[in-house]
Amino acid sequence: MASEKSRNGANHYENVACPFCGILCDDLEIGPSGEGLKVLKNGCVKSVAGFERPLREPSPQVDGKDVSLDEAVAAAARLIKESRLPVFGGLGTDVDGIRAVMALAEKGAGIVDHALSEGQYRNFKVLQSSGWVLTTLTEARNRADLFIVAGADVHELHPRFFERIVCNEASMFSDNPPKRTVVFLGENLDQSAVKGKRIGEVVTIPTKPERIAEILDAMRAMNKGATISGDTIAGLPRATIEDLFARCKGANYGVIIWAPPSLAFPNADLTVQAISEFVKEINLTTRFAGLSLGGNEGATSASAVCSWQSGFPLRVSFVSGAPDYDPERYAANRLLAANECDLLLWLTSFSPDLMPPESDVPTIFIGQPGTKPSRTPKVFIPVGTPGVDHAGTMVRVDNVVSLPLRKLRDSKLPRAADVLEKIEAAL
Repeated sequence: MASEKSRNGANHYENVACPFCGILCDDLEIGPSGEGLKVLKNGCVKSVAGFERPLREPSPQVDGKDVSLDEAVAAAARLIKESRLPVFGGLGTDVDGIRAVMALAEKGAGIVDHALSEGQYRNFKVLQSSGWVLTTLTEARNRADLFIVAGADVHELHPRFFERIVCNEASMFSDNPPKRTVVFLGENLDQSAVKGKRIGEVVTIPTKPERIAEILDAMRAMNKGATISGDTIAGLPRATIEDLFARCKGANYGVIIWAPPSLAFPNADLTVQAISEFVKEINLTTRFAGLSLGGNEGATSASAVCSWQSGFPLRVSFVSGAPDYDPERYAANRLLAANECDLLLWLTSFSPDLMPPESDVPTIFIGQPGTKPSRTPKVFIPVGTPGVDHAGTMVRVDNVVSLPLRKLRDSKLPRAADVLEKIEAAL
């Protein structure tokens, strides 16, 4: 672990990977501040909130009363053993944590689902049914000359995305690369971070998110030489869409960006499919790719680990003793709302804001010391944060890189993976 001494003698870390959003920026500089940490360079609102969160080390609890870790583990194991259908949700953790969840769910005959999988399934349905052409963060950073942001408030989800991927002044292939065009396709999207000498033009096309698919389908028809009647397309002047299509045709490397959490309307997977089909078809004459963002709270790591261990991307049941996949039946929110499960194990080690849905189901809560569930859980076990309190690994949102996380401070908080392994051993 590369480090250097700061002026007061405490460790000072460079090139730190940040686990608090899906793009895993790995250029942060972290130093000491009193008894805590300070983001010294390359931070954002998410990284500052995560790294500078005060260290708290409360005791585990059973029914609201302080107990030892071993007692809490024994109580959690007893609840799982007595449960007819436990759900393992939240899943805000690193790769080792997800591995441990999968092993515990298999032994405990339960169902696994991430808290943010509803958004992910807007992607999974398209990938499973028709496929897509995606790029990576690095490819987009170094090659793209046209970015189309489709309905996603990227700056809110990933505060440094534009700075690192779109507005970078140099690329791998040139110290003076050509200027870029950025198109915002949607309403009220934050454009404040799109600035600098690399940006040539910023175009705003205000449209409701649920009408983005109409625009993409119209451009697919234009690409095939079809005639489109009418003066408007998706409520916009026809000339606006024709201009956007001309920009796509003229790009050397175009990228359409979307974020599944932002497409929160019925049948949003059809919008993802429209984007994907347009990208595939325009690639016959120019170079184009999609780039899906999101992946916060360890969601990308969760789907990746679940896929390589079970063959399915979350929403997997081990009740039969073998992995069984059903994206509708095994959605955690649906199971809780319908009272079809009798126990919830909720895991959140990054954010105190990742709360389980309201329900009367008894809960084992394994999470951040600062989390405050609306109801007292049957068992509460505080755990450390990967990349702060202990080392770990996470999968980046583009699914091509696994980045190491570093331990930055001394903490008595256990790893979520270790707690889950103890519970599994006690079953």
